[in-house]
Amino acid sequence: MRYHTQLLRAACACACLLGWSLAAHAQTHAHPHGDALVDPVAARQQAREIAQGDPQRWYREDATREARLRTIHKEMGAALREASNACKRGPAAERSACMKRARTIYQNDLAQAKQRLDEQHPTP
Repeated sequence: MRYHTQLLRAACACACLLGWSLAAHAQTHAHPHGDALVDPVAARQQAREIAQGDPQRWYREDATREARLRTIHKEMGAALREASNACKRGPAAERSACMKRARTIYQNDLAQAKQRLDEQHPTP
């Protein structure tokens, strides 16, 4: 359980950093903070989930390496979507470079998370 918690925290931290770093770039152009970078459909779904309290899935450990990897992909994918939304709200002249940075950060963070997962739980 301890390794799972550490890995999940690391994945969330990477995902948050990706979202924050790219959102910060977009925010320099006077865009609102918070959920403004979340897709409206996803934001409505999140609001419904929050109203119901913490989902039980948050308290279930990912028992296998594959399950942990799926969680990492999900979290980092969400951060990439938020970063993409931030890029789309930025100046048109900077969008391509912003998207390229977002994908590069996503790929690097994902590779690092996989490496940490392999170090913590080596396959026999």
